[in-house]
Amino acid sequence: MNKMKYSLNPISKAKKWKIILSTGVLILLSLSLVQAQDEKSDESDKRPVKAPFESAQLMDLQSVVVPTAKTLEFNIQHRFGTVENGISELYGIYAPANIRMVFSYTPIENLALGFGFTKFKKQVDLNLKYAIVKQRRDWSIPVSVTYSGNIVIDTRAPENFAEDAHRLSFYHELNVASRLNSKISLQLTPSFSHFNAVDSLYKNDMIAVAIAGRYKFSAQSSIMISYVQQLTDHNDPNFKLKPGVTIGWEIATSGHGFQIFFTNFQGIIPQENIAYNSFDFFKGEFLIGFNITRLWNF
Repeated sequence: MNKMKYSLNPISKAKKWKIILSTGVLILLSLSLVQAQDEKSDESDKRPVKAPFESAQLMDLQSVVVPTAKTLEFNIQHRFGTVENGISELYGIYAPANIRMVFSYTPIENLALGFGFTKFKKQVDLNLKYAIVKQRRDWSIPVSVTYSGNIVIDTRAPENFAEDAHRLSFYHELNVASRLNSKISLQLTPSFSHFNAVDSLYKNDMIAVAIAGRYKFSAQSSIMISYVQQLTDHNDPNFKLKPGVTIGWEIATSGHGFQIFFTNFQGIIPQENIAYNSFDFFKGEFLIGFNITRLWNF
């Protein structure tokens, strides 16, 4: 059976995660001291750097990238069941799976608008992404900053909700990333999630922070890793909230992107993953996921 629980346990090591968050902030603040090792640096070149990541999607996260103006993006995100039942479920491939299909369009430079459909809870989402600042080649601006947010509607039957407003949840994040050189990029993502209605032991608001990185080892291939830590907790003693860990491989061209990875996030919708994840990556409670992206320029 696919394991999907919806309750949480307090994080007793808050100090530890404050150290992790502080370390991530210090890394990004110190990027201005780092110079590209295999790219020519021109102090007079104030153009934006090449994109820190190949895709707007960074496995379970959004990357700092916004597609160029007049670009239509179609994304398929698939998550199989967890691998813990082994060959009997073909390592999760035969288990209940989750899938999301997303369309987004960039009508003007730096702004992307989209909508998606997710299998679990029959969720429909409206999303927005805006590039606030772009890193410069002369390092006068050492980071790129992008806002990303969504509104999600749970479209299950009316008997699941006391009021229609209880169907709604909201998500906001700020992506701060830097391309250190042609091979290495780092990203820090603080986020805020809000649910209009939750069970009595749950909190409506959740705060989390993610750290992600990419190592590009060939013209089209990269290794990526991300870690998402919740900084807010629910009050249910019977549920243990787990952070998100994702490790994957990306193959990308100018018009296509394919990412395959191991993750303990199955919800796909970011606020669902942050608020309700009970899978422990380090106990084998992870699953195989993949993203397929296709871009069209008009």
